[in-house]
This record gives sequence, structure tokens and C-alpha cells, in this order.
Amino acid sequence: MEHITLSEELTTKSATELARLIRTRTISPVEVVEAHLRRIERINPQLNAIVTLAPDALEQARAAESALTTGGEIGPLHGVPLTVKDTIDTEGVPTISGSRLLREHVPVRDAAVVARLKSAGAVVCGKTNTPEMAAYYECDNPVFKRTNNPYDLSRTSGGSSGGEAAAIATCLSPGGIGSDLAGSIRLPAHFCGIAGLKPTMGRVSMDGHIPAATGRLSLGAGIGPLARSVADLSLLFGVMADATRAEISFPDTSLDRDAARLQGLRVAWYTDDGVAPVTRETRDAVLAAARALSDHGLEVDEALPPGVADGFRLWIELFARAVTEQLREFYRGKEDQAGPQVAAMLGKFDQRTDLNDRISEAEKLAAAVVERERLREELLRWMKTTPLILAPVGSTPAFEHGARRVEVSGESISVWRAFSYSQTFNVFGLPSVAVPAGRSAEGLPIGVQIIGRPFEERTVLAAAALLETTLGGWIRPLKF
Repeated sequence: MEHITLSEELTTKSATELARLIRTRTISPVEVVEAHLRRIERINPQLNAIVTLAPDALEQARAAESALTTGGEIGPLHGVPLTVKDTIDTEGVPTISGSRLLREHVPVRDAAVVARLKSAGAVVCGKTNTPEMAAYYECDNPVFKRTNNPYDLSRTSGGSSGGEAAAIATCLSPGGIGSDLAGSIRLPAHFCGIAGLKPTMGRVSMDGHIPAATGRLSLGAGIGPLARSVADLSLLFGVMADATRAEISFPDTSLDRDAARLQGLRVAWYTDDGVAPVTRETRDAVLAAARALSDHGLEVDEALPPGVADGFRLWIELFARAVTEQLREFYRGKEDQAGPQVAAMLGKFDQRTDLNDRISEAEKLAAAVVERERLREELLRWMKTTPLILAPVGSTPAFEHGARRVEVSGESISVWRAFSYSQTFNVFGLPSVAVPAGRSAEGLPIGVQIIGRPFEERTVLAAAALLETTLGGWIRPLKF
């Protein structure tokens, strides 16, 4: 064990394993946190994944160690270092959301989800990079600049939880939390070769997130965990989730037992949502995942679930204007402080000051809400007999920095359209986990997503764990 404490082996261990070793006093929280801080100092300059270190990280670790020696309360994450996306409030540690307007913002309290993690004993070590106001799939902003993909530094780590995914993939952190309105947990997990869970809408509190998920944005936005293993996602989610919301699937069993209960469940897979083509390698990854689930005793068939083809359009009708209106209000009178991406969004904004135009806009929104409810009900009825869906996370692996379009099967499509596969399940508010399932010819990770019925996170996590076991899961980036 002395070998472990003297090497970087500590930083490659999972959150689950670290919690066990700390709980049994095989290693100390101080050793673990110091090991991660040393690795951050050495590796992070190449990635720019972690943008702010918690000044009291070692103090938190010492307090955790003291609790072990004095018989204090020991939580499921006791002494385990974690990172937090820089859109989620952390008491005493800046939350900047990539915006010049928030450079001096230091929250006076933790977001609800951070408070839960700390109550479970976690040590918050730092904040991770994000696009400005979490508004794009490229992790770049005018305050901290861009985050690089650990598998190819010329490519993006994704957005908006791109700093979090890059930090976890390179063992700067064993796990952490991000947020997702349009794939912002699943897409970076897919780009960086790790796992990420977008829970059912409302399953994890969004209190303390900047920008806030208010109004109709609350229909699609959520906070969820990212980690190198599905077991760690399960551990983190168990701490983060609102205990007052029902867990319909296996509520208090291990992932191994959950997997045994998947036998005979029907799974529908697809690689064409009618909106965006996918690369051949992406399709191959989905097919490999489908075969793996079939080999484990699930009933797997190709089928396009109802409503999926409308998800991309509905995302735009429900959320696009709300996001822009929120940014417009936030930057009002200070538009010159916006970075390029947010400025472009503000420049396209039409305030609809004419009464008739405003009425028309309201009617269109109302129609979209009604259509969303109708299609969601149809999809959930269909999922009564097919409770799992297997799909791409998006059209392509990680794209190059600054890309606005990607080439897919001879067709040029916008980066936004390329991830219709993720946006759809924000529209319908369903739990979805991204897990590694393949590699591109360039060695870039390719993830797939498994979608389940509302409040059945443990079912999708159990299926993801089967894929992780069969297809290999996280593979450490060669350069790191």
C-alpha cells in the first residue's frame, strides 16, 4: 500500500475505490487530495480543464482525516476529491460561468447539489471550464479561453461541461458534476471517453446554477454526474438525487443485481433520427452496443421511437428563444462585455415589440408545449413495452476547435444539428447515460447513450454498466 501512496496510482483510482480505501483507513484523504493537486499542477496547463482551485481543498481533506480518527460521521464520499462545473455555485470559490460580468462573483452559499456532495463527505477541489454562460458545444470563453480534448489537443472537449469531462478523463479528478440542457453532459462525456448521466427532469435540484433553469427551460435542463466508470456515476447520483422524487427502478440494490434484472427487457436502437446523419464509426459503435446488450439477454431490435424525429425542431421551438431572452436580460446595457458566441446570439435576437408579433410568438410557444406533451405521452406509452432506447450521442466524435460545421457521410451539417440525438431527450425530460462504446480511426472516443423511462436512472445505469464491461469503458489518453 505504501506504493500506492507514493505514486500517481491514487489519481487513477475510481471514486468508489477511493471512498473504500479512505473508509478503511488504508489511505488518508490528505494523501488523495495532495496527489490530485500535484497532477493538476503538472497536467492542467496543457488542457485548461480546471480554471479555479478551491483554496481550502487541503483544509477540507484534513478535516475529513480528523473525522476518521475521532469517530466523526463518515459519508459515502468521505474524503473523495471532486470537481464542479463553473456554472454551479460553490461557497467561497468563484463561479464565473465564463462571463466577464461574473469575474468577481464569489457565491456566499453552495448550490443545493454541492451541499449534498459536501454533506456526503466530498472534498471540492476546483471548478472546471465551460463555454460562456454554458451556451455552446465548444468549451471556450473570454475569461478562461478554451479547453483542449485530451485525445487530440487540436479538438474540443465539448460543451458545455467540457472542462469537467477533460479533467476526469485525465485523472485530475475522479468525478464531478455538470449540467445539461442540450446534451451538455453527454456530449463532453462522448468526446472525452468517459461516462455521464443526464437524470430525469427535476430529479436533481438546479438551485444555484448560472444561468438559472427557470420557466420552460426547467422542462429540459438538469444537473448530473460525470465519471470514468458507471459505478461512480451511480455512487454520485445516489448522493445528488432528490430523495423526495420516486426511484421507480431498482432503488436500493447494487449495479450487478440491477444488471441481472435486465434479462428479457426490450431495447430499441437506431442510428438515423431523420435529422442528422452519423459517421460509419458512430453507427458501428451503436451496433456493437446493441450486440452487447443482446448477448447479455436483452431483447434488442432496430426501431425509431415515436416523437424522436420531432425532438430537434421542438428543442428550438421550446428553448432556443428562452435561452437568448435570458442572455439578453443578463447582458442588458453591457452587451460589449459578451464574448463572440454570446454576442452572435444577442445579435440575432428579435424582441418582437409589435403586439401582433408577440401574440403570434406566444401562440407558437403554446402550440409547441402542447405538442411536446402529446408526443411525450405517446413515447412513454410506447416505452411501457420497450423501456430502453439505444442511440448515438451525436453525429461525430470531437470536432476541431472553432468548427461551426462538420462533414458527415459527404454532407456538411451544422454542429448544432449534429447533436439532435441528445437534444431530443432534453425535450422529453428522460434519463440518459452516455458511455464509451468505440473509437474513430483517429483514436477519438465514441460514446452511445442509453435512454430510459422517467425516474428509472438505475435501469439505464445498469445497462450502461453492461456496455462498459463488454466494450471496455474509459481508456486513458496516451499523452496523459
